[in-house]
Amino acid sequence: MPLDRPDELFDVVDADDRVIGQATRSQVHARGLLHRAAHVFVLNSRDELLVQKRSATKDAHPLCWTSSCSGHLDAGESYQAAAVRELKEEIGLEADLEFLVKFPASEQTSNEHTALFRTTCNEEPIPDPTEVADLEWGSVAEWSRQLGEDPERFDPPFRVLLEWYVEHDNNPNHQPD
Repeated sequence: MPLDRPDELFDVVDADDRVIGQATRSQVHARGLLHRAAHVFVLNSRDELLVQKRSATKDAHPLCWTSSCSGHLDAGESYQAAAVRELKEEIGLEADLEFLVKFPASEQTSNEHTALFRTTCNEEPIPDPTEVADLEWGSVAEWSRQLGEDPERFDPPFRVLLEWYVEHDNNPNHQPD
């Protein structure tokens, strides 16, 4: 299985999410530079959340459970465009996305300014095996329970996003504190 591409070019940003330069994936991760990521929560008509287990070849948090799909923004790419791209690349879905919230970069978000989108889709996802080891549907309450019992099974950004979602999904205009 191919590894993440260490030569991918990302925008390096400041604490206010302003672009201050560019660096490769390997440089960004090795030096802890602030950068950007988009996550998508895919729900079905039964209000179940699709969660993926990251492949064993991922350079960060391999085999941890995370959002339905997620990924870094390429240099010059918008959060929305990255979310749409990742949805198609990782799990083979195309759907309209609703923006929910954006978190500032922090240790808890792996130094990523992190935008969360949501969609409802009943199509069968088709995971890319180079990105995704497994997919599972479950209620938000069940994922929240599992997160509380064993947080290390989940990657850090997903922990932040799921906790926010459980607290604020009835008020999508709420911004993080």
